[in-house]
Amino acid sequence: MARREASLAHDPTHKGFFERNGTALGMVFILLVAFWTIFLVTLPYLYMVVESFHPRLPPLDRGGPKDYWTIEQYKSFFINPVDDQVNATHIGAFVFTILASAAVTALNFAICYPLAYYMAQSGTAQKVRMLMLALIVPYWVNEILRAFALRLLLASKGVINQTLMATGIIDGPIDFLGNNTGLYVGLSYAYLLVMIFPLYNAIESLDKNQVEAARDLGAPWWKIHRDVVVPHAKPGIASGCTMVFMLSAGSLAAPQFLGGPRTLWFTSVIYNFFFQAFNWPRGAAYAFILLAACIAFVMLMLKLFKVSLGETIR
Repeated sequence: MARREASLAHDPTHKGFFERNGTALGMVFILLVAFWTIFLVTLPYLYMVVESFHPRLPPLDRGGPKDYWTIEQYKSFFINPVDDQVNATHIGAFVFTILASAAVTALNFAICYPLAYYMAQSGTAQKVRMLMLALIVPYWVNEILRAFALRLLLASKGVINQTLMATGIIDGPIDFLGNNTGLYVGLSYAYLLVMIFPLYNAIESLDKNQVEAARDLGAPWWKIHRDVVVPHAKPGIASGCTMVFMLSAGSLAAPQFLGGPRTLWFTSVIYNFFFQAFNWPRGAAYAFILLAACIAFVMLMLKLFKVSLGETIR
C-alpha cells in the first residue's frame, strides 16, 4: 500500500483532489463535509454528552442552582431510582440486545460468507450482477415497510404458516412472532447487504490461483477456507460483522414490529425516555452506554481478526 501511494505521488499523470475538481468545487465539497461533520455529528454528540451528566429539569431551571453535574443518569441504569433496587428490566434489555445482535451477526455471516465466496470466486459476471440486483431491489422499500411485510408473512395466519399447514408439514400455526424468531429473521434480512458487500470485496481480491494451488495439493475444502480464504478476507469479515452488530443493536423498527410480546429492545427503552417520558438526560446516558458497548465490540473484532480500523474501511 505504501509503495502504491509513493508511486502515485511521483506519477506526473496522477492529479490531486483540487486538480481533478477545481479549486471552487473542491472547496464546496470540503465545506459540505465539514458542515456535516461539525453540525450534524460532532455538536449533537457533544450536546448529548453534556446532557447525560445533568439532572432532568424544566427548561426554566436550566443553568440555575438546581442544574449541576452528576452521574445519576448513569447510576440509574444499574439502580432504579424509584425503589433503589437493581434495575433488572433495563439491564436485562441491554444484555438481551447485545446477545441477540451478536447472534444476528453470526447468522448473517453464516448466510453471506458462502454466497459472497460463490459470487467472488465462482460466479460469472452476469450471475453476480443478477444476484446483486436481487439483493438490492428489496432495499428500495423503506425499512419499516419491510418489517411490516415480514410481520404479515410470519403471522399465525400469514403466508408461511398457511403454506406449511396446507402442505401437511405442520398441524397448527407456529408462533414465529412470539418466540423472537421473527426478530432474528427480520434483523438478519435487514442487514444482509452490509455483510455481503465487505465479504465480496475482500474475497474478490483473492488470487484464484491460490485456491487452485491448494486444491491441487490435496487440501480439503474446509482447510482451503481456513488457511487461504478467511485469512485474506479478515478485513471484510471484521467490517461486515462490525456494521451488522452496530446496526442491529441500534435498530428500532424491526424489534417493535417483529419482537415477541415480552421482548424489550434497548433502543426502545432509549426511545421511550426521549419521546414519551421526555427525560433527555437519562435517554442520553442510556444511548452512550449502548454506544460504549458497540465501540467495545468494534475493538474486539479488530483484536480478534488482528486488523486495523483503516483496513476495515478501505
